[in-house]
Amino acid sequence: MDCAAVLRRPRVQFSGEDHMKKRIAVYPGSFDPVTFGHLDIIDRASKIFDRLIVSVFVNSEKKPMFTVEERVAMLKAALKGRPNVTVDCFEGLLVDYVRRKDTKVVVRGLRAISDLEHEFQIAGINRTLYREIETVFFMPRQRYSYLSSSVVRDIAHFKGDVSKLVPPYVVKAIAKKRGG
Repeated sequence: MDCAAVLRRPRVQFSGEDHMKKRIAVYPGSFDPVTFGHLDIIDRASKIFDRLIVSVFVNSEKKPMFTVEERVAMLKAALKGRPNVTVDCFEGLLVDYVRRKDTKVVVRGLRAISDLEHEFQIAGINRTLYREIETVFFMPRQRYSYLSSSVVRDIAHFKGDVSKLVPPYVVKAIAKKRGG
């Protein structure tokens, strides 16, 4: 069989097939603050999915550096000009949020093997609560494999230079928060 001839044939449309179905994924996180590591995952995931919803998780038990509104604003600034990426926030169970967004895919980043155990556990629990959910893991580029929001907050706490870890407007927002 001639492969080229097969590829030139019109695609057969099956009854009930939704050929316009979009591949939508949710990338949840605290993003407190957004880092170059987060942006790396977002850039790469946005090339695979038709629509990526970057959503700030509201965890009332944590004491964040930035409010939800500030984190959403920082993400919107970082993601300006990316038409298939939207920014949102949610509180409650991720599986409930994912259902509300009419998707079944969650994007998560894995920096090191130490992240795997926790993320594997969360993915398993999510699958128990919502059988159809899938978690897709992205490893950041090597230069970001050590980077986390908590590392940025720790450095900022001691007035260290975070300019190589976060976008410039985040550097300014941290300085403003820290009174400098």
